[in-house]
Amino acid sequence: MKRDYYEILGADRNASESELKKSYRQMALKYHPDKNPDNKSAEERFKEAAEAYEVLRDPEKRKVYDQFGHDGLKGQGPGGFGGFEDIFSAFGDIFGDFFGGGGRQHGGADLRTDVTISFEQAAFGTEETVAVRKHVPCHTCKGSRCKPGTSPVHCGTCRGTGQVVRSQGFFSLASPCPHCHGTGQIIKDPCTTCRGEGVEIDKKQISVNIPPGVDDGSRLRLRGEGEAAPGMPPGDLYVFVHVQAHEFFHREGQDIYCQLNISFSQAALGAEIEVPLLDHKPKVISIPAGTQSGNRYRISGGGIPQIRGRGRGDQIIQLVVETPKKLNKRQKELLHDLAEIDGKPVKEKLKGFFQRLQF
Repeated sequence: MKRDYYEILGADRNASESELKKSYRQMALKYHPDKNPDNKSAEERFKEAAEAYEVLRDPEKRKVYDQFGHDGLKGQGPGGFGGFEDIFSAFGDIFGDFFGGGGRQHGGADLRTDVTISFEQAAFGTEETVAVRKHVPCHTCKGSRCKPGTSPVHCGTCRGTGQVVRSQGFFSLASPCPHCHGTGQIIKDPCTTCRGEGVEIDKKQISVNIPPGVDDGSRLRLRGEGEAAPGMPPGDLYVFVHVQAHEFFHREGQDIYCQLNISFSQAALGAEIEVPLLDHKPKVISIPAGTQSGNRYRISGGGIPQIRGRGRGDQIIQLVVETPKKLNKRQKELLHDLAEIDGKPVKEKLKGFFQRLQF
């Protein structure tokens, strides 16, 4: 008698599609024939799990099964399908990554390097040269791994395919050929310079164009500048950008901020003040009379360029009214006169002060 599909997968009858998928994946990895060679019991459990999942992942077949059980699926082939082929196409990445099959080939390894630039260079772009030690194609054999004048021969084990196929039960599983390591070729006369590796270590100076607008932590990708691999495309080089802090500006998105100190007189009367800009061209701005500490002045287009697009952010100036810590005699006299005019003397009697607080 066939076991219940939900029981096989260890799943609840109300399990969602993602929960069923997770349960099946765990069962498939646990009982896969590649992990359990010559274990008939594991093979049967693997088949059982595949059949159960093929039914329960299909909403229509799951509905029929929930209503009529196994009898409702009779005449529809194994598990109500017609085979197990699509279960492996759906999870080929699982088995390929886990068991080393899959046959997907990668190129050379990716590399990383770091570069530090100034705040202004990040804003307007720059070109930097980085030194990278990496594997490059051998200068003698040009990456062929063979001694000049010779050629590789087809691997006799896999007949040049790079894979060997072995059957277990009704499954056929492909894995990289252990003789040629998946290349399909055998090097009989290896290159003496690289010892048949096809690559050698070289220190290369690489020019990096850093676009305007990059921020601290940005990552640039240089295709093909990573490690070389025999018979495969080279990997990529990733350049991580570090931006030094600026003594006057700080950045928020595409806008830059700065603080400008002004005197009490300038704030009260208004003033024309020269402000430094990011591109080192000063600009004269007008401070209106009555400016309060904390007020902001915006220079449109004075910020960071958009890294992918047109235009720039703004420069935002926060005005801070400074209170002098030391006054000369004349300054004190003038401020006392101003206080009298304002009706707010600085040496008011406490009695009069508290009287005004009464309602």
